[in-house]
Amino acid sequence: MFQKFAFAVLIFLLNISASAQYTPLSPSAEVSILTMGPGDNLYDKFGHSAFYIQDPERGIDAVYNYGVYDFDTPNFYTKFAQGKLLYKLEGVKAQPFIAHYKAQDRWIKQQVLNLSYSEKQALFNFLNNNLKPENKYYKYDFFYDNCATKIRDVLVSVLGNDLEYVEDFSTEQKTFRELIQQNVHWNSWGSLGMDVAIGAVTDIKANSWQYQFLPDYVYKAAATAQVGDGEKTPLVKETYTLYESSREKETPNFFTSPLLIFLVIGLVIIGITVKDIKNKERTRALDATILGVTGVVGILLSLLWFATDHSATANNYNLLWAFPFSIFIVVVIAKKQPKVWVRRYVLFLLLLLSLLALHWFTGVQEFAYGFIPLFIALTIRYVYLLKALK
Repeated sequence: MFQKFAFAVLIFLLNISASAQYTPLSPSAEVSILTMGPGDNLYDKFGHSAFYIQDPERGIDAVYNYGVYDFDTPNFYTKFAQGKLLYKLEGVKAQPFIAHYKAQDRWIKQQVLNLSYSEKQALFNFLNNNLKPENKYYKYDFFYDNCATKIRDVLVSVLGNDLEYVEDFSTEQKTFRELIQQNVHWNSWGSLGMDVAIGAVTDIKANSWQYQFLPDYVYKAAATAQVGDGEKTPLVKETYTLYESSREKETPNFFTSPLLIFLVIGLVIIGITVKDIKNKERTRALDATILGVTGVVGILLSLLWFATDHSATANNYNLLWAFPFSIFIVVVIAKKQPKVWVRRYVLFLLLLLSLLALHWFTGVQEFAYGFIPLFIALTIRYVYLLKALK
């Protein structure tokens, strides 16, 4: 008797748990994609995407946001540098979420999806299942698994073959790097930092599916997509602008821009080299500084390539000007009369710069335009060293 009673209680509790996890939407519920425009910070420059569920009859007005990370994560910065930081899905009230982006003066657009009741319910269930502690976390990847690609991937997971994206929704033929630079001015420190850190894998042409790592293209792809079993209808039935930004396109201050700063650095290197030629001497501190700085940068880039999970930092040919082994030559080249092999090493560095130019002109990898004065100055200095160390 007791066993039957205990079993009945267990079944009752399981039913309560199941019903708590399953919330039926009303027929008037709407599922939307929210797209937010760029902000001030570098990590905001590319915009943001999220799902928006509205059901006044059930009191549901929620945003499902895949772009959340936890600063309290143990070893946060180490995991971020290694590409091992976990992002997560978070469900929040819609109005504070929208107000946050309005306060940042970032435009907000809503695309109401043309889904059947069962499709809305399936998507709602999918998101709520993803909210569970064991499902909410995922390893972030800038190009292939971020807040924008999650919108596309969730729709595909829920709608399956009923969803059809138009492959030519964008007629552009751009590389990943070119797509990034649409949002970040080429003569800004943010653009220069990314151009140094990311490798040749970002200089391949992206297809329409891959374009959707950017929220703008998730918006455009959804606007042209179709859904339905058999006869197709537009995926988006209505589009609203929830907030229009007054933000103007950012133009960097030229006097603090990378191009001007590295132009000054390049002229200093060339000026010291000309002085050394006239005085028939060698400024050893300059040579030690050049090899020391480029060596340290090379070590950091090597770690990003070989010691992290970042997909975008592989095959980085910035190592052709920032060669990591230069750090070991600093003390030697600072001597008044270096060993004979040091001259051969300088010739090697000059050959690496020639390879860099070849990679750039043939389209293997694009380098930061702000570095052009530096590359010219390094070439002139290395040519001078070939003669000075002879």
